[in-house]
Amino acid sequence: MTMKLKVERYRLSPPAEVAAPELQPVSPAPAAAAAPRVVPQRVAPAALRPASGQIPDDAFAPDPDEDGFGAQSYLPEAKQTEAAVSNPDAMPGEEIDVIRKEGLTGRQLRIARRMAQKHNLPATSDFDAVRLLRQAGIDPFGRSAVLELVEGDAEGSRALTVPPEGERLPQTMKPAPLPSTEVKAEDSHLAEVRRIQADLVARRRRRFALLWAKLAVFVFLPTLIAGWYFFAVATPMYTATSKFVIQQASATSSLAGLFTGTSFATSQDSVAVQNFLQSNDAMQRLDQDKGFRAHFSDPSVDPLQRLESDATNSAAYALYTKFVRVSYDPTEGLINMEVSAASPQAAVEFSTALIGYAEERVDQLSATLRGDQETSAKEAFADATAKLNDAQRHLVDLQTKYKTLSSEIEAGLVTSQIAALDSQLTQERLAIAQMEANASPNQARMAPVKSRIATLESEIARLRSGLTEGEGTGPSLATVQSDLAMATAEVATRQMMLAQATTAMETSRIEAARKTRYLELAVRPVAPDTASYPKAFEDTIVVMLIFLGLYLMVSMTIAILREQVSG
Repeated sequence: MTMKLKVERYRLSPPAEVAAPELQPVSPAPAAAAAPRVVPQRVAPAALRPASGQIPDDAFAPDPDEDGFGAQSYLPEAKQTEAAVSNPDAMPGEEIDVIRKEGLTGRQLRIARRMAQKHNLPATSDFDAVRLLRQAGIDPFGRSAVLELVEGDAEGSRALTVPPEGERLPQTMKPAPLPSTEVKAEDSHLAEVRRIQADLVARRRRRFALLWAKLAVFVFLPTLIAGWYFFAVATPMYTATSKFVIQQASATSSLAGLFTGTSFATSQDSVAVQNFLQSNDAMQRLDQDKGFRAHFSDPSVDPLQRLESDATNSAAYALYTKFVRVSYDPTEGLINMEVSAASPQAAVEFSTALIGYAEERVDQLSATLRGDQETSAKEAFADATAKLNDAQRHLVDLQTKYKTLSSEIEAGLVTSQIAALDSQLTQERLAIAQMEANASPNQARMAPVKSRIATLESEIARLRSGLTEGEGTGPSLATVQSDLAMATAEVATRQMMLAQATTAMETSRIEAARKTRYLELAVRPVAPDTASYPKAFEDTIVVMLIFLGLYLMVSMTIAILREQVSG
């Protein structure tokens, strides 16, 4: 707790009518007495000093009754003025007497002395300071001079200075002003702000160091390990690239070419070949023919890419899909295939073998298409031929059964016979009618005519009945004609169907030949001279970005969850 000093206050301004005392001549004193007495000045304690750390020159003055080392005493300004006047040796003459008669107060004299000290004037007393200031053209009691003195004190010009020997004058020391409550509170506030700022800076530094530690553990360390693997451990893989296209045979004529499909018509076959090359069947055939598993089980391959000798078929197929990449470009109809292996020769061998498998599969697809078309056409032709043979055999059987070659011929013959007999019958009837027209016809001549008429009528009736009714147990001519006509029509129909089947078989053969697919190799696989994988720098950057993204996602998730829990 700081105790405030209590100092008596005096009204130091003398009345205006009181004149300064006159100086009395004094006999000269010995040399030891004439010399000014050097009085040590006391400095205010640290607790009583101003905030600026400077103490005015007149803050404290020693008590002359205690040999210059006694306790501090606060003399009235009148006593200081009287002490200054009582020293005539320090006054230069009439000017000082005039100044003394002006009745200046102790405060004014102190201000004059301080201004003289500020302007480095060799004043021997307060009155001499007033004289020197006026000679220098400075009004010691003007408002501008006082303000200048106060500003100089605020800037630190009020530091306690010890004048040189011979210029030290007795001074009245004032108690040091204590710091105000507002200044103390402001200093405390500034100290608290500085402490908070230092704490924030330290916390930010700790967080920044912790962030870099997390990044080093979760991002930079995995990136360093991945880079070491890609640059120093990973086995270089050589890639053989090939491109091929599946096309169909061109049309035999320009007119037929208008109805053929474009190159995009083979997209289904291209997709089928792509799926086959990426299938487990192709991997097994490649392993049987070229030793795919044995190649990647070699100890020279790094552990991450090496295939164990007792690995399962699924593991081998996973490695196969990694090192054999097949893609189809529908815009150009090309199939791109990249085969990677631990040696350039192995990559070329694997690629060539897979291209051969693709050609076989294309041939199988086109052969199946051609076989289906030709088989159906051949079956239709064989069926038409067999049915035509059956129809002809049935017709022959009917002709043999009815003992006739053609029903039309038989019907024409019977019809001609009936017509001839009918003509004879008509003549005989005309002859008998002529004979009966006589008054006495000859019966002997009429009897043969009547007999011929009756015979002709019976023959005509028999022939007519033979056309529709059978003679005895045999069929009628109408029945025979109907059966033979149907058999003949069946034969004609089967002949027409056989002709159509023949045309269809020929057309299918032409279409099958026109739809033949074949594989055309655009880019042949060539043994590479440099390794394509791994791409050490690019792969390392990708690993770093992956781990950085994972770290950011996890950090954001944790921050969001923490905010939700705290909220």
